[in-house]
Amino acid sequence: MPELPEVEHAARVLRAAIAGHRIVRVRVLHPALRRALPPSAQRRLTGRVVQDVVRRGKHQVLHLDNGTALVAHFRMTGDWAVGRVDEARERYARAELEVDDGTRVTLADPRALATLTLAADPADVLPVLGPEPDDASLTPASLAASLARRRGAIKPALLDQRVIAGVGNIYAAEALWRARIDPRTPARSLGAARLKRLIAAIRAVLRRAPAGRYQADVAVSRWNVYDREGLTCHRCGGTVKRIVQAGRSTYYCPKCQT
Repeated sequence: MPELPEVEHAARVLRAAIAGHRIVRVRVLHPALRRALPPSAQRRLTGRVVQDVVRRGKHQVLHLDNGTALVAHFRMTGDWAVGRVDEARERYARAELEVDDGTRVTLADPRALATLTLAADPADVLPVLGPEPDDASLTPASLAASLARRRGAIKPALLDQRVIAGVGNIYAAEALWRARIDPRTPARSLGAARLKRLIAAIRAVLRRAPAGRYQADVAVSRWNVYDREGLTCHRCGGTVKRIVQAGRSTYYCPKCQT
């Protein structure tokens, strides 16, 4: 699944391609998308000017000139492909937006799970989301309040988008390693000092994150613990282990994450 840095990169690519331009044609090419974006919605999109493209969590919001918004979510394998209207169609094209300068933006998705939804207000379709990792409102005190009633471990809690928007499995594991916190630690037991370290670690790993998609063949060199089961910890020389939490793989170093 695309992580926050990849979605942010995609939003910037989309913004550069179509912000300020008028949509002149909409094509929905897959039945699953057609249910969420029926012909009536496609007609309402046509003729609208895209004023801006912003990211919220792992969603992208295209703000239109009449106050409505098109909300995109990549799910597992979605991505934008930017080209020209006279070029060959993308192999996994699921929907296309053509704008007034001849640019064609394609939602490409091999698994056909990505969604596009036209909404009068983005809040109508966006899930309840916590603060963005770089938001000033994310503090040790606010994070402590979000975790106070949780009985589970900190790693699964970080994947709940209501706690912090956009943090995914890879970066949760990496941030916990950087903050020296065992991923099995009860979320509500973390004190102010460790929460401060955790927030700083989340911000640091996201700043350093590549914009490209995850690739297993470069994980050993790119990450400190993620996908490095059985390898040596870069920091302490311990052995990276893998456990399963809430159905997701968690990688950590039991020697230095205490």
